[in-house]
Amino acid sequence: MSIWWSLHLRREAASVPLARRFLLGTMESAGVDPDISFDLSLALSEACANAVEHGGEHDDAPGGTGKNRDAWEEPSATASGQYRVTAYLDGEKCRIEVADSGPGFPSRGGPPTSERQLGSRLPEPQYASHPPVTAEEGRGLCLIEQLADHVHFGNRPGCAGAVVSFDKVLKWREGALLAV
Repeated sequence: MSIWWSLHLRREAASVPLARRFLLGTMESAGVDPDISFDLSLALSEACANAVEHGGEHDDAPGGTGKNRDAWEEPSATASGQYRVTAYLDGEKCRIEVADSGPGFPSRGGPPTSERQLGSRLPEPQYASHPPVTAEEGRGLCLIEQLADHVHFGNRPGCAGAVVSFDKVLKWREGALLAV
């Protein structure tokens, strides 16, 4: 058995804890280990916070036309924009994707894809491109990389918007509904 869901949320701060609670509730019901659930919920919170803060500048700017809006975005939501969260719990892995309709990541020098060894907590050379610890912003993407097993930062093909996707191998509580 597997679980799949998708949320379409307004770019408002209140949507971040809503997405996090939805994920935690799903994982609790499925029987995912609480430590894994916590890691994924924190990574999701960071990805959602980025979508809320940066995920719609091209439509929200004064004089924006909103013509890059997707079918999943309601015209009534253009003042605050929307973003989408999709989660898949399937067998031994959970994959989460957060997509927005903002300007996306810069084409050069954007955050890289990260693949690291399971259990490895050693810093990777790619972190040199991230902001310093004292920076006011920018540490959320690095945190997502540390909490997940595989991370991809990219842009939506054919239209504006960023996509942050990450996955993690799941551990199950005894008697879990979806345990492999």
